[in-house]
Amino acid sequence: MAPIPTAPSHHDEAARVHHTLETRDLSLAYDGRRVVDGLSLEVPTGAVTAVVGANACGKSTLLRGLARVLQPESGSVLLDGRSIHERPTKEVAAVLGMLPQSPVAPEGITVADLVGRGRYPHQGWFRRWTAEDEHAVTEALAVTDTTELAERSVDELSGGQRQRVWIAMALAQQTDLLLLDEPTTFLDVAHQVEVLDLLSDLNHARGTTVVLVLHELNLAARYADHLVAMRDGRVVAAGPPAEVVTEQLVRDVFAMDCRVVPDPVAGTPMVVPIGRRRSYVAPTTSPSPTGALR
Repeated sequence: MAPIPTAPSHHDEAARVHHTLETRDLSLAYDGRRVVDGLSLEVPTGAVTAVVGANACGKSTLLRGLARVLQPESGSVLLDGRSIHERPTKEVAAVLGMLPQSPVAPEGITVADLVGRGRYPHQGWFRRWTAEDEHAVTEALAVTDTTELAERSVDELSGGQRQRVWIAMALAQQTDLLLLDEPTTFLDVAHQVEVLDLLSDLNHARGTTVVLVLHELNLAARYADHLVAMRDGRVVAAGPPAEVVTEQLVRDVFAMDCRVVPDPVAGTPMVVPIGRRRSYVAPTTSPSPTGALR
């Protein structure tokens, strides 16, 4: 994928006024069952925050609450110090972009048209298409390596291609706050790293505040400036990965014994599961009767 251009457009200059996002005693529920319970969290402005935790701990629910998709049972989500639910939808969409875990595209829509929908919050009532809109879409397609897919139907794409197209739509929105729920879903390891590199580049080039839910703890520790670990709808620990990722934390949050060692590439904490096989036996290298190594 191509790097994020650093030359600011008029929109980028406006986005330099960073917006803040936080929750206060936030509780969120589905069908009367509380999933997030009295959670207070301040998202670091201009940083990459990764939310981690075991399945069903409330990670995705929290992200939906931050994006105003879910109405709080109690407490509040504050955008720039004001309740996000009291602000006009289009005003919020111009500031905050959200990529859900399983987005659904209209049947038959092309990649270019889907990515172009990311520009709607920046257009007037009559949805005039501008040169700035065209540039944003072209750039989003380029940096996600989806330009050659522009005229294809989204229905025809593989899971990995489709995921990159959805990320392109989120990038075309050019918001100061970007929330992504498991953006590496359906991607192989190489493309997972490419997507996270892309989001890191976006953060560094434009100062975009990025919040993402990740399953892979080691990638979260490598790419995040701020790590939020959740269990049972609450924050167990939050802070720099070097402070948050400990063997005790992994036991408490993931119910897994491990060793935490320095990542040999990034120097960030790396979790090595112990599992049932606790020792490694090196294979013998003595020649077999045929001359092959055993």
